[in-house]
Amino acid sequence: MSDDQSPISAIEARSLFAAWKQAPSLVLAVSGGPDSVALLWLAARWRRALKHGPRLVAVTVDHRLRPEAGREATEVKRLARTLGVEHRTLRWLGAKPKTGVPAAAREARYAFLLKAARQCGAAHVWTAHTRDDQAETLLMRMARGSGIAGLGAMARQSPREGAIIVRPLLDIPKARLLATLDKAGIPYALDPTNTDAKYTRPRLRALMPLLAAEGCDAHNLARLAARLGRANAALELMADGAERFLAIHDGGARPPGFDFDAFVGLSEEIRVRILLRAIGRAATEGAPELGKVEALAGAIEAIGSIPANGATGRFRQTLAGAVITVAKGRILIEPAPPRRNAGPKRNGRKRRAAVRQ
Repeated sequence: MSDDQSPISAIEARSLFAAWKQAPSLVLAVSGGPDSVALLWLAARWRRALKHGPRLVAVTVDHRLRPEAGREATEVKRLARTLGVEHRTLRWLGAKPKTGVPAAAREARYAFLLKAARQCGAAHVWTAHTRDDQAETLLMRMARGSGIAGLGAMARQSPREGAIIVRPLLDIPKARLLATLDKAGIPYALDPTNTDAKYTRPRLRALMPLLAAEGCDAHNLARLAARLGRANAALELMADGAERFLAIHDGGARPPGFDFDAFVGLSEEIRVRILLRAIGRAATEGAPELGKVEALAGAIEAIGSIPANGATGRFRQTLAGAVITVAKGRILIEPAPPRRNAGPKRNGRKRRAAVRQ
């Protein structure tokens, strides 16, 4: 049996989970599928071997999207009880969206998991994402034209709403989790939506054998994601330094902004990141889209040199609820003023009268 198909031993699990043995509580996301059931089994066995380990709370989110989900949640509860782990089932009630169901279900699931973590006093939520999931996520983001930050795919740990999402199995192939459950005789459920071709991820999953034959297997794709994540971290450090550089060149002006010449002297990638940060802080309509920020960065660069003593070359644009102005040698990014709601337009005379009142 190859290393990519061997069961995970107790010794290996101890190494995988060692960083969290001092945590007071851990929330485990357990859907009932093989990956999350393997996480539950491995975590319970690891916890039993510790003299004073964390409290484990398994949480199953029933999205009410499939009739089998309720029964699967009951099976997880039964297994958790057998393993000596607390369990909670949380249900996503109400109307469901007609489109974008996977994304909406994912957001609902994280909201429930984070709520459970707050109730349990847990700072960490464990999910069972594997190396295979990482490879699929990279392919999905490539197809959507993500930047370097997105192509870094999933991080081992990522902060979210006051907690930390932990993916301790991110370097583990799914086949090893299946082998672990088979050896232990632990049953699990199979979600039919995981092979439903109307969703993007299953379609990409079906392509994986063809990609693997060309060298684009899960191992290499996950390694690419890790390298891109490393590159993104380095670029973020450079952007930190660039912000300090721009602050010095702006001379503490109020309101704060960027010196135009100093800004356009930066590399294109760093300029885009600086704009993403600044617009994100000022935005009132959600995070700005990368493509639109890239176009904005190009438009600013195309202006050319701006005289510091005049308004020549004045530039003004609104993006994501932020106003970007270039004038008098500076770039200023501020929240856009609230939009006026004058109601339906009936005729010019009545509208002007209403304004005068």
